[in-house]
Amino acid sequence: MSEEFKVEIVNPEKSFFSDDNVSEVIIPAFEGEMGILKDHISIISFLKPGVIRILSKNLEEKFYVEDGIVEFKDNHLSVLTSSIFNLKNADKVEIDKSIRDAEKILKNSELDDNKKFIIEQKIESLKSISLS
Repeated sequence: MSEEFKVEIVNPEKSFFSDDNVSEVIIPAFEGEMGILKDHISIISFLKPGVIRILSKNLEEKFYVEDGIVEFKDNHLSVLTSSIFNLKNADKVEIDKSIRDAEKILKNSELDDNKKFIIEQKIESLKSISLS
């Protein structure tokens, strides 16, 4: 019996990624890192800034997302996001600039706790990418 399911990642410009033979996806949900396997219960969740890891038999893909919505239903995982890039194509200079920009925003004393949390998650995730 097959242990694979379908994954689609869509951003406003295009269908960013699609694969029918995925065995596991790890997503950065607000509830924490969430692993999705075939026959997982149906869910809808929001993404926080972080790395989506997609695993198949002989391949691992990693993507950085800033935000989004995830839905898993009938062994089909859909990710809708406004900001995503493949870590294979990561530009260290651009990532470091994004970290500096986010750190400047974080210094704003008028940010509410939710926005501070999201920016802190962004900085933490981008720093981990920059170091790898």
